[in-house]
Amino acid sequence: MARIAFLGLGKMGFAMASRVIAAGHDVTVYNRTASRAEPLVRLGARRAATPQEASHGVHAVIAMTADDVASRAVWFGPDGALAADLKPETFAIECSTLSHDWVLELAHRARTRKLRYIDAPVTGLPAAAAAGALTLLVGASAEDLASARPLLDAFSERIIHFGPVGSGTIYKLMINMIGAVQIASAAEGMALAEGAGLDLSQVADAIAQGQAASPQVVRNVRRMAENNHDRDVVFTPALRLKDVQYALQLAQKLGVGSAFGELAASLLRKLCERGAGQANESKIIEVVRNPSP
Repeated sequence: MARIAFLGLGKMGFAMASRVIAAGHDVTVYNRTASRAEPLVRLGARRAATPQEASHGVHAVIAMTADDVASRAVWFGPDGALAADLKPETFAIECSTLSHDWVLELAHRARTRKLRYIDAPVTGLPAAAAAGALTLLVGASAEDLASARPLLDAFSERIIHFGPVGSGTIYKLMINMIGAVQIASAAEGMALAEGAGLDLSQVADAIAQGQAASPQVVRNVRRMAENNHDRDVVFTPALRLKDVQYALQLAQKLGVGSAFGELAASLLRKLCERGAGQANESKIIEVVRNPSP
């Protein structure tokens, strides 16, 4: 049993933390909205008032937050995890989807504390997190990953090791930008089919059995057919836009063209500007149906 600090209890973080508790680890949790921790406290976790308090003397700190700003807040500053009494060789495991530049900066800061940094963004929905069935996209040394695997196995069923720190984040940003392009393109296709008078439920079923099918395309075209964008939200336009923007920053740094990513970002941005940033990302079809502001 290891002593673990878990920072960030959104839908994904909450489910992941519950798996770490179920695996028998001694878990202290922190979340900016403290009430989110109550069900985990009933499962045996302790609640801390700050990331620093949660992280004192632990074997590993795991973070699952929304973006660079939130990640910086839980790691840095007088109340951040890196201000805690952390022994050398403690794991700093960042599972959030963050910018590549920030991941490298955070990893450097962790190494100055002699911590072992694991770049481990996740892929999978909250239901997969609750089932311990996430896939981890890892950038780390082979030795550090081998040592961390017993802990990572608590909330994942597959680990893909892409190389050194930062490489897991590179893949996550790439694949999330591809997803944004797929969903935007699917929205255009569904709007075209709708305008031509086709039955959208039948179209969604056909897509699910055809060459354009991917899990997220199928999931989103079904919601487009049902016009179901505001209930049981899985992934928001605001989060998808954040991920695409980070991917575009990386593409610019590498000198790689990203015209499709730019277009998908512009549609997501317009959707957010219309006040739909917290809906399901399938609502992007509304921008295609009504392109005018």
